[in-house]
Amino acid sequence: MTVTVIIPNFNEEKTIIEILKRVNNQKTEDMDMEIIVIDDCSTDRSKELLKENPNLYTKLIELDKNLGKGGAVKEGLLNASGKYILFQDADLEYDPSDYKKIFRIIKDYDADVIIGSRFLSPEHTSVHYFFHKLGNKLITFLFNLLYNSTFTDIYSCYLCFKRELIDPNKLKSNSWSQQAEILGTAVRSSSVHFEVPISYSGRTFEDGKKIKARHTLGVIGMIIKKRLL
Repeated sequence: MTVTVIIPNFNEEKTIIEILKRVNNQKTEDMDMEIIVIDDCSTDRSKELLKENPNLYTKLIELDKNLGKGGAVKEGLLNASGKYILFQDADLEYDPSDYKKIFRIIKDYDADVIIGSRFLSPEHTSVHYFFHKLGNKLITFLFNLLYNSTFTDIYSCYLCFKRELIDPNKLKSNSWSQQAEILGTAVRSSSVHFEVPISYSGRTFEDGKKIKARHTLGVIGMIIKKRLL
């Protein structure tokens, strides 16, 4: 069984090598990983560090212009070959040691979609921005209402799904709303969905956090568009 781990990277020189080392530590005898890093035209030392450590990934895709996280993810999907896709941010907010929980659900239940939830009694979670959590609760409620589901954290980084459920050539969004597009598409065309508890060490804007509360509006629009239109 192979899981393709897609890691978009933009100016994460402080963390990219450490996160790759942690990802590699999760390989097991019965669960292999294809690790695809997409450098989204970084202007720091990220590309240099990545080229110095080719043993830490399967494939490095270097974009010649900045496409945003969604554009980078799409490039990763186009190059993926694993049965499952798993998203991993290039910072250290999410800990790959939680992969084992996702892998267990894959092996035991042949799940179609698995989300790592920060709100299901994790071992720890850092105190983070109030409006981020409020926005997350809002979009999760709306998604559950329209898709008749019971997810608790639809905008967790750890979204894992069967690759066959998503055709990257049909994805319309290159923005933060892309995850809602992917999740909506995957949920509508499958039936076995799980969540597992994961830990979270959220960083501040000063540390490089990129998502803002205003991105919630685009996500809401995408949730409604995918379900009703």
